[in-house]
Amino acid sequence: MIARDLFDLKGTKILFSGATGVLGTTMAHYLAQQGAELLILGRTSEKVNALQDQIIAEGGKASGYFADVTEEESLTKVKLLIESQHGSVAVLINAAGGNMPGAVIRPEQTFLDLDSEALRQVMDLNYLGTVLPIKAFLPLLLKSEKGTILNISSMAASRPMTRVMGYASAKAAIDNLTKWLAVELATKHGPSYRVNALAPGFFLTEQNRTLLTEVDGSLTQRGNQIISHTPMNRFGQPEDILGALHWLCSDASAFVTGTVVAVDGGFSAYSGV
Repeated sequence: MIARDLFDLKGTKILFSGATGVLGTTMAHYLAQQGAELLILGRTSEKVNALQDQIIAEGGKASGYFADVTEEESLTKVKLLIESQHGSVAVLINAAGGNMPGAVIRPEQTFLDLDSEALRQVMDLNYLGTVLPIKAFLPLLLKSEKGTILNISSMAASRPMTRVMGYASAKAAIDNLTKWLAVELATKHGPSYRVNALAPGFFLTEQNRTLLTEVDGSLTQRGNQIISHTPMNRFGQPEDILGALHWLCSDASAFVTGTVVAVDGGFSAYSGV
């Protein structure tokens, strides 16, 4: 008989980059509400401090740290600070990412219009912005008896979509990294160190509302295309990701590693026929 709560996160130290983003904010508040201690890593002090203060005001535990996830030297410095204050961490969440207009191929454009520099920046932010924090903070995970890395992928990784070529390529690299690193850690550091990823589908947020819906609330052409390929017939809400997040951060998923979990309303399962 299992006496302990496999989902218990009380006192778990979670280092979270990208926590001030649209989905990251909801995730951070939820984890703090479950008793986890949040170490919030971001580049913009105003956003980090605001999220930290909100969590503390709600009765949670949070500390803010500042670094650019694409700059190794910046991450090394904050790693030393976190180590001096906390010793170790149990979970590392890599949610920093985003897209740029120049790495998008609009309907009236062709591949020849791609901005190579914008593509490089998108790859740096999404891919190196995950690799470099893992490299910097892995020693803090290895100081714990067990450790979990959770990357944030996207449906664009496994189902390449029109327009977002750069972003889709970067997230496909995240899927590959997640699986490679899961094997690396388990074989060289032991089975208590795990690496997984969450792949959100289409979530309706203020960030993409104008892309998916018209001013009157009706769907745009792209919004209609997405809903028509989503069996649950709706966009996701930020709260929809919390169950999978909790599972992958907790001992409930102790035998799960190298997995990319889709939270997409069935989008990835639908062939269109």
